Amino acid sequence: MSEIDEGLLANEQMVLRSNKHWFAPAADSKWAILMLLGVVVLAWIEPNQVSDGFLSFIWRIVDLIQLGLFLGAIGWIVYNVIAWRTAEYGVTTMRVRGHEGLLRKRSTDTLLTSVTDVEQKVSAIGRALGFGNLRIMTASGRAGDDNFTTMKGVDAFKKAILEQKQGASAPPPSAAPAQPAPAPAAAAAGPTPDPMTQINELSKLRDAGAISDAEFDAKKAELLSRI
Repeated sequence: MSEIDEGLLANEQMVLRSNKHWFAPAADSKWAILMLLGVVVLAWIEPNQVSDGFLSFIWRIVDLIQLGLFLGAIGWIVYNVIAWRTAEYGVTTMRVRGHEGLLRKRSTDTLLTSVTDVEQKVSAIGRALGFGNLRIMTASGRAGDDNFTTMKGVDAFKKAILEQKQGASAPPPSAAPAQPAPAPAAAAAGPTPDPMTQINELSKLRDAGAISDAEFDAKKAELLSRI
């Protein structure tokens, strides 16, 4: 079981996983690479033969600086490679989870309900190779923001966060839907036609054969009774 799978809550499910791109160690080791270049430059300018005296003392210090830069750069690169190999990111139905590091672990959990925005940054190299940086902003301000750098599938990861956040913010299915407001009472019916007018209309229907004489007489008697 991976680190981000541990500690999942009841009914919490993993929706999407991702990790760092293979370019991550190189991107995170730019200063270490510069340190190695500094070692090369110092080795190149150091004279082959140094006479005893003050200059000899200076070059010994330079040698120690070279050794420190070299060891520091190598250690930095090794750490970045470990961070790349162990980094995991995931979106669950409740949280955004992240884990990096081996000896010095860094684990983050952000509730979807506290996420206010997701900022995506993709450089030209990132577009070509398929990686980017993601910044998850929360209601607690910059102190609660989280950054996932040089991550694969950054577009799909951002989409999953927003989709799950929308689902987490929606009311539960069991909640009764709000009842619509009652429709206003129907407008009062128009004025009743005059009985004599109705009798004339019924006479036309009788002459046209639409109703019988008996039906005409019964309806006529009913209308006359209203007068």
